[in-house]
Amino acid sequence: MRQSLALLLAILLPTVLVAQTNSIAQSQPIVFTHATVIDMTGAPPKPEMTVVVEGKRIVEIGKTGKVKVPTPAQIVDATGKFLIPGLWDMHVHTLIEGRPNYFFSLFIANGVTGVRDMGGSLTLEQINQIRREVAAGKVLGPRIFTAGRILDATGGLHPEISVAADTPEQGRKFVKSFKLHGADFLKVYDLLSRDVYLSIVDEAKKQGIPFAGHTPFAISAAEASDLGQKSIEHTTGIFISSSRDEEVLRQELVEASRTGSMSLGVRQRVEVKAIGSNDAPKEAALFRRFARNGTWQCPTLVVRRSSVLTDENQLLADLRLKYIPLPDRQRWRNIFKGRIARPDELGGIKNRYRRTLEIVGAMYRAKVGILAGTDILNPYLYPGFSLHEELELLVEAGLTPFAALQTATVNAAKFFGQEKEFGTIEKGKLADLVLLEANPLDSIGNTQKIAAVVVNGRYLPKEALQRMLADVEAIANKK
Repeated sequence: MRQSLALLLAILLPTVLVAQTNSIAQSQPIVFTHATVIDMTGAPPKPEMTVVVEGKRIVEIGKTGKVKVPTPAQIVDATGKFLIPGLWDMHVHTLIEGRPNYFFSLFIANGVTGVRDMGGSLTLEQINQIRREVAAGKVLGPRIFTAGRILDATGGLHPEISVAADTPEQGRKFVKSFKLHGADFLKVYDLLSRDVYLSIVDEAKKQGIPFAGHTPFAISAAEASDLGQKSIEHTTGIFISSSRDEEVLRQELVEASRTGSMSLGVRQRVEVKAIGSNDAPKEAALFRRFARNGTWQCPTLVVRRSSVLTDENQLLADLRLKYIPLPDRQRWRNIFKGRIARPDELGGIKNRYRRTLEIVGAMYRAKVGILAGTDILNPYLYPGFSLHEELELLVEAGLTPFAALQTATVNAAKFFGQEKEFGTIEKGKLADLVLLEANPLDSIGNTQKIAAVVVNGRYLPKEALQRMLADVEAIANKK
């Protein structure tokens, strides 16, 4: 345990300091007055509201002037401002040894009060220690639901954050172990063979643990949905499963994995082919199946968009780069250069991104559940900041601003079966809140105009958030 705590402090040092300096303010209730509350229950915005927070919970909501305000209390005049639930990034990779210590501060400064970690290198014991420190208020950070390590096969893309399940027996063993040690769900990945995937599914159901992730090459998106996969990430498998040439294309993927020709470009190349042989009725039927089965989609449009970017000079001019440590900036440059598409490929890849936007809009209209996620830290994606970009891209795909907000609030709670705890602003819910200076229902970009954040009942005004960002910047640029 001593070793785990040492690792925790090494990863989260600035966050620990912020938690300590703000601990005194937490002794009093927080009262927002004259706020317009967008509670995400489906009700219209409610103006002139008072919201009372005591400890980690919302204890009262009502019209300003009609709610008894406790004394003493920290009063926040929210006139002209909009209160929404804390935001969730439902696809991140934060729990990795050696990762710099800026993740948690950047999340909180951007109103991201919860994350779904989709695979890291820390042990579940270490992750559980971090979660206990966050829950106890000793570390200022988001709530974390985690898969632990990714379930893949030997030869996968990310061995540093995966375990290799090459036989059904190994698959079952990992499921039992992950469940025993506190994983909230399992993440399945590309190279799992059909028999191993089916063994994982069977054992997961026996153990009562959900499974989510990529659609493995050997499995169709329709079959994964029917088998109960809870979410599909990055729209993996959808283009292939909507193609007239589905079986041929899937076999091409499987053969590539068997010959060791694995790279991000293999799936990309096959998906470009699949788009050219799209069967519209088959695609529509697939979306109806997702809706019927309750198969959530986490499209991570912001990382899919990165595949069409070619001007690195523009990316290097991004002011947010100052929050990324110098070694990681160089790592990003190296990765980015290796991913730039050839001129003869770029047209197909751009069309793939355009079609991804289209199918996300079509799935939304088909009543498929959508989750907001970013897949940080891929190159030039930024913890916290990029979730706001994802919300904008979801609106571009066809979601309303309200529906886009749902993907990062109430939909996260529904996914985890935690509707009684978070996701909406209601009496008794956890006090994870974001106070905005403009109405996000007028423009989803207004989620970036943050006046204050309440995380786990702790109030952080804009000045505190700016100090957090300044601390991250100072550490990131230290040579």
